[in-house]
Amino acid sequence: MLFGNSRDELRRGWLQAWQRARTGALLTALDTQLVTLIREHPEYHDWLQRGDDALHTEFSPESGRVNPFLHLSMHLALREQVSTDRPAGIARIHAKLAAKDKAHEAEHAMMEALGKALWDSQRAGRAPDERAYLEDLERLATSSSARKGR
Repeated sequence: MLFGNSRDELRRGWLQAWQRARTGALLTALDTQLVTLIREHPEYHDWLQRGDDALHTEFSPESGRVNPFLHLSMHLALREQVSTDRPAGIARIHAKLAAKDKAHEAEHAMMEALGKALWDSQRAGRAPDERAYLEDLERLATSSSARKGR
């Protein structure tokens, strides 16, 4: 597990990494990855400084608010997938999308497919379908190329 088994432990890991960075404490390799992502999202800085208040905030779809922990964790997951090219081919797709925009924006574009793969997996009670996930990403890369060519 990244930080533990519960939602609060996961959130606490993000908050503690940000706190250590803000106080100039020594960062672990994982802290450095987390802080890099947080710095790329200044819209979350004030919110992440709320400490325990942030741990217990609910982010229902009805609220219309983005869950910063989920958003940042999806970035982290995508970066891990790209760095290991797992599923095979994702690094090529990311590079194709990043060539049109920045790598960070490519990740934003890829998040919908990742979220769909995780949602489908959770509902079916099985591991994510890598083939379907890659097919969704391929469609994204192809449609992105077509739009850029206009």
